[in-house]
Amino acid sequence: MTPSSRMSAADLLATGTLGLRARRTRAVLSALGIAIGIAAIVAVLGVTRSSQSALLAQIDRLGTNLLTVSNGAGFDGGERELPLTATPMLRRVDGVTGVAPTAQLAARDVYRSDLVPAGQTGGLAVRACDASLLATLDGRVRLGRFVDAATAAQPVTVLGHDAARTLGITGIDPGTRVWLGGHWFTVAGILEPFPFAPELDRSALIGFPVAQAMFAYDGSPSRLYVRAEQSRVEQVSGLLRATANPANPDRVEVSRPSDALTARIAVAQSAGTLFAGLGAIALLVGGIGIGNIMVISVLERRGEIGLRRALGATRGHIAGQFLAESLVLSALGGAGGVLLGAAVTVALARDRGWAVLIPPEALWGGLAVAVVVGAVAGLYPAVRASRLAPTEALRTA
Repeated sequence: MTPSSRMSAADLLATGTLGLRARRTRAVLSALGIAIGIAAIVAVLGVTRSSQSALLAQIDRLGTNLLTVSNGAGFDGGERELPLTATPMLRRVDGVTGVAPTAQLAARDVYRSDLVPAGQTGGLAVRACDASLLATLDGRVRLGRFVDAATAAQPVTVLGHDAARTLGITGIDPGTRVWLGGHWFTVAGILEPFPFAPELDRSALIGFPVAQAMFAYDGSPSRLYVRAEQSRVEQVSGLLRATANPANPDRVEVSRPSDALTARIAVAQSAGTLFAGLGAIALLVGGIGIGNIMVISVLERRGEIGLRRALGATRGHIAGQFLAESLVLSALGGAGGVLLGAAVTVALARDRGWAVLIPPEALWGGLAVAVVVGAVAGLYPAVRASRLAPTEALRTA
């Protein structure tokens, strides 16, 4: 009985990469399909995890106990006023730890100078507020200072992040001014973005006293920001409508800004699933491409197959050679895809200021999936090559 012939792993690797080394350009192009699919999946998982981490960090920092109270929008698109008693009444609600009133001043706009044509507002609003706003929203001043007791009665404004950018103001000095409501106002500060109050980002903020003195503001708020005890948010939320406007509680809108960030996480997950699906399609196409290339390789190398069979190579040797070639090709594509996907995640996360978080399963899983795809794609060509008879292979070579 003749002992079975076996190939060592080194021999199998050498013969399995023979075709790849001989046709390097074709090998690279074949592996590219796998690489694109794996890169898409790794990048989607990494970017989604990194963005979710950033959003959750914002929620943790700003808290889920912030509520906003408004009275809807008027016919001109501005905010309708709440009763004058809304602020002191809400401060008396059990479980409320802070209330910051603001008022959008109707028909008051802000421009970079008095030469800008009326109506070209850039979508910016003018709002009156007091020092409690920054503390209640846990806001931060990027440059300068916020409205305080010394500036609230003066023609001084603090610009939201987007308002400053729209007006083209990147720095402040004693001569930095804007044309606000038909008067010159000195810019005292520029704020960091408010993730939970984007309407403030596009606003120029002034003190209540100067709003009353220069714009006949009557003291009624149009939007209130309410902080509640974390354990009593739901209870407090149920009391705000009737407390803010006892005569017409149904007109009052109460929202929880942190729900918007939570919704963004859900949207990011849905988008991630969609792009991961597209990556899987690209991976499937790449696998089909490898299978096609391997079939062509078998046809092109019939002479080699016949010669090896005539010299004593078994069907198993031939099948192992072509299956190894497919596995090496897909593994190279998978490794390249993992590196590319990780690089995309790192670049995007750093550009957005996120922590870089790539799930470990995306790294080893991506490579494992690529190898499995390569094995499936190379199985039929390997079996076909092993079934070629030596005489037939040599005759048709």
